[in-house]
Amino acid sequence: MPKASELKKGHVVEINGTLYVVQKIDVHSPSSRGAQTLYKVRFNQVPHGGKYEETFIGTDMIKQASLERRLVSYLYREDDLLTFMDQEDYSQYSLNEATITDEIDFISDGMTGILVLLVDGNPIGIELPNTVVMDVVECMPGMQSASATGRTKPAKCSNGYELQVPEYTKEGDKIKVNTETGKFISRA
Repeated sequence: MPKASELKKGHVVEINGTLYVVQKIDVHSPSSRGAQTLYKVRFNQVPHGGKYEETFIGTDMIKQASLERRLVSYLYREDDLLTFMDQEDYSQYSLNEATITDEIDFISDGMTGILVLLVDGNPIGIELPNTVVMDVVECMPGMQSASATGRTKPAKCSNGYELQVPEYTKEGDKIKVNTETGKFISRA
């Protein structure tokens, strides 16, 4: 059982008989002597997708769920179910759209490098790579001398995701996007 101070994003824990995936951890270090560091943790309930927050002190013990990670690729979407295929044994896992709301913006057809999270053989969520490459399909034309400025403009990617990109970006460019922040990193 890990301590609250050892939790990281993506860990799956069990609280009161319910499974949760760690989404965000805020650390608050009080300035007074003898005060303990507080860990405010935001969870997503799996597989239903509900939000949950709790504050722990660093020495609180948390029950970790037995979790298996399998490398998968994205196959297709049917209504609100997204289907992924295991890279080793070709088995398929389907997840409801509500379960992976934070990750769905970054998934594109044929995408590989995704990890599916399994508890007792059942899929409960996915982990994306830190960066993904996306195709820009729609953006306003930039100014000719815009490369030296820090100005941005909106762009739409092939999977429908919209973000701010530097003004020199044009339609047809491939860009790297950070999956945690959803922000432009560089051209690919």
